[in-house]
Amino acid sequence: MSSDIENLKRTPYTDYHIAAGAKMVPFAGYNMPVQYSGIIEEHKAVRNNVGLFDLTHMGEFELSGPKALEFLQKVTTNDVAALEPNQIQYSCMTYPDGGIVDDLLVYNLVDHYLLVVNAANIEEDYKWLEDNLIGGASLTNRSDEISLLAIQGPNSKKLLQELTDFNLDNLEYYYAVETEIAGKKVLLSRTGYTGELGYELYIPNEMGDHLWKAINEAGKKYNMALIGLGARDSLRLEMKMALYGNDIDQTTNPIEAGLGWIVKLAKGEFIGSDAIAKIKEEKPGRKLVCMVLQQKAFPRQGYDIYSGDEKVGNVTSGTVSPSLGVPIAMGYVPRKLSKSGNTVEIDIRGKRFAADIVKPPFYKKAE
Repeated sequence: MSSDIENLKRTPYTDYHIAAGAKMVPFAGYNMPVQYSGIIEEHKAVRNNVGLFDLTHMGEFELSGPKALEFLQKVTTNDVAALEPNQIQYSCMTYPDGGIVDDLLVYNLVDHYLLVVNAANIEEDYKWLEDNLIGGASLTNRSDEISLLAIQGPNSKKLLQELTDFNLDNLEYYYAVETEIAGKKVLLSRTGYTGELGYELYIPNEMGDHLWKAINEAGKKYNMALIGLGARDSLRLEMKMALYGNDIDQTTNPIEAGLGWIVKLAKGEFIGSDAIAKIKEEKPGRKLVCMVLQQKAFPRQGYDIYSGDEKVGNVTSGTVSPSLGVPIAMGYVPRKLSKSGNTVEIDIRGKRFAADIVKPPFYKKAE
C-alpha cells in the first residue's frame, strides 16, 4: 500500500493537508484530502462562512493559434464565439452519437483559450482533442505546471480582498482576470462548484507555497476551513451540478442530462450535433432528476430506482444533505415519470424507500 501511495502525484500542498490531519485518498492519480474535520462540518463552513479547496488535480489545456476558435466550435457544444474577452463558458464535448466526452470550462483569455477539464479525464480528453485537432490550432497540456486553489463561501470575497489591490466588485460571475494575489501574479476567476460566491486561483507551481501560506494567514480572521473532496461532492450535489463518471458519461447525452442550455445547435455543425439535434427533436426517453427521500436512509450511486414493480433506473449520485438534513439523490428515470411531484422508490439494501421528484436545485439559498 505504501508503494501505491508513493506512486501517486502530490500537489504543492500535500504536506499541508497531512499536517492539518486530513484523511488522504487516491483520486485521479493524486494523493488528495477527502476530509479534515469532517464532511458535514466542512460542508456547512462553505455554506455559512468560507472554505479553501485544493483542486490541483484538475486538468488545464492551453489552446492558441488563428484557428483556435474554429477548432473549439467543432469540438464543444456551446457557442465559443459568444465569449467576451476574459469571459468563461461552461460547455461539454460530445462523441458523434451525442454521448459526453467530458464537461469543461472554456476561458477566453484574449490571446489564447484555457480549457479546464475533469481530473480523471485529462489523458482521454487530451487525446480526443489531439485526434480532432485542425491546422492553425495549437494544443498544450499545462496540467502539471499549474496548481489550483478555490476559495468558496459567503465570506470568500472579504477574505480574498485582503490579499489583492484589484477591486473584486469588478469581477463578474464567469469572468477571469490576471492580477496579483499576495504579491504574485495569478489567473483569478469567479465560477465555483458549490453554488456559493467563490473564486479560483490558477497558480504556477513554484508560487504555490507562498499563496497557500498567505491565504491561510488571511483566513484566520474569518475562521476559514480547509475543505476536502467529500464536502465538495455534497456541495455540488445539493446544487444539481453534474459529476462526470456519476451523472454524465459516454452513455448519456446533454439533453437527457438537463444540459440542453449549453448546447447551441444554431452555431453550426460540431461533433455530435446531428445526433443531439435528433434527440432534441424526438425528445429523450429518460431524464436526470432530483429526488428527495421521504424517510431517513442513505441513497448511493448504483441503487435501483423503481416505479411500482418495474425497475426504471439507477441512482447516479446520492447523500444525506448536510444543509437540509434529508436524503437526496439524482438519477435517470423515464421521461413520463420525470415531472416534479411524481414519486418513485429507491431500493436500499432490499428495502424500498419512497422518493419525491423535485425541481432543482435541492438547496435554494445559495448566492
